[in-house]
Formats: sequence, C-alpha cells, structure tokens
Amino acid sequence: MRNLRFDDLTESSRGGEAEAMKAKDFDKAFEKGEDITAQLDISRARRPELETRRVNVDFPEWMVRRLDREARRLGVTRQSVIKMWLAERLEKAA
Repeated sequence: MRNLRFDDLTESSRGGEAEAMKAKDFDKAFEKGEDITAQLDISRARRPELETRRVNVDFPEWMVRRLDREARRLGVTRQSVIKMWLAERLEKAA
C-alpha cells in the first residue's frame, strides 16, 4: 500500500472498533508479516498526487469520434485514452 497515509490506527477497516495498538507494536507486527488491516482506518487513506479532480472539456465532434475509434482499438475507454495521451504529453514537457 505504498503512497497511502494512515492517520488513525485504532479503528477497524471493517467498521468496528479494534483495540488500540502502540506504534512500536504496530511496526513489529507489520515487520513480522502479520495481518494489521484490522488496525487501519482505510476510509481515511489518501494517495498523494493521485487524488482526482473532475474537469469538463468540450471537444469537437470529429475529435470525439477519433478518440472513440482509438479507444476501441486499444480496448479501453475514451477517458483512458485522453488520460494516457495527456500524461504522455505532460511527461515530455517536464
């Protein structure tokens, strides 16, 4: 679970209360490979730099048709094509 932040280690991810665990005990259990998921409040987890934000963009009809054609060819959604192409372009520009 790389890139996740856990602020509260006392509540169960299953919605019930788990017994509080000291950080050093939590670390030891994790290092031993024990199941520590009951100690995590997954509902508060965040993925820095990967949180989403909705934006609306209007495209000309011809562009939507070409995006859809490319999406079908790749076997993905139109949104995925747009995200992949934008990410590639932004990486080149960086």
